[in-house]
Amino acid sequence: MRKALWIPACLLLFFVGDRLGGFILSKISAESNFRYARLYQGKAEADILLLGNSRGLIFYQPYIEEKTGKSTLNLSYNSMPIDLGRVMVSDYLKKYKAPELLIIDVTMCDRHNEKLIAGFNTFSDYSEELNNLIKEKSEKSWYAGKISKLYQYNSEVFQRTLYYLRKSDEDWLNDQVISPTMQANVEQDSAVELTIDDYLLTQLNDLVLLAESKGVKVELVANPYYPPYVKKMHYFYDFIGRINAKTNKKVRDYSRALSEVNGFADYQHLNKEGSKKYIDLLLEDGVLR
Repeated sequence: MRKALWIPACLLLFFVGDRLGGFILSKISAESNFRYARLYQGKAEADILLLGNSRGLIFYQPYIEEKTGKSTLNLSYNSMPIDLGRVMVSDYLKKYKAPELLIIDVTMCDRHNEKLIAGFNTFSDYSEELNNLIKEKSEKSWYAGKISKLYQYNSEVFQRTLYYLRKSDEDWLNDQVISPTMQANVEQDSAVELTIDDYLLTQLNDLVLLAESKGVKVELVANPYYPPYVKKMHYFYDFIGRINAKTNKKVRDYSRALSEVNGFADYQHLNKEGSKKYIDLLLEDGVLR
């Protein structure tokens, strides 16, 4: 009889411990300066929204704010797919007044990323749309998060939340310059070809329509690549053309806008110096005002 009681007792202990642990981690998360924690805690209102994958992180927020006098929120994340980006912007528009401007680096529309979507389980309790997207794209992770609250925090996304607990997350860029080895090997290295399908196109178009319906000015851009590298991307203009056709908006193509080597950290990312030069171009062209 006593042995039989151990099973429900252990299950009860696991349940209570799991819920208590999840509660503590949720409170810690709520205090973070990480962009998505601020988004869902009502601390992220901004005049300008920025969106992309890791290439969207080159929108250097301190410099944009210095030059425009406007507040910014960069919802970009490494390898972020457009369906997750759409949910982030949608949740922003539900919680805050509409920003003046949304800039989207369309090169984020080249991928599906179910693993990253599952990692955002950390914030699923705050968003029905995010919760539904996780269930659609990673059902096992969704069910695991419902069974165990602690599982919701088992991801790189939560680790970032802890990292930015006591520091700003508006400066992800570094000062490194593309190495001489990378420069020398660019002709031998294979380029990542951008591909897009109907689902990704629809997600982008839905995002554009949603933002514009709220009175937000939407700008679609292709951020700079290291020039010898983008020359190897044979389907790049087909990629841009499909987006132009689907959204009925012209993508502003800055893929070859910068040529100075000291502005690049690698083939696909600018460093701080390059980002400032790029932002100056966006100001000159009226993308930023």
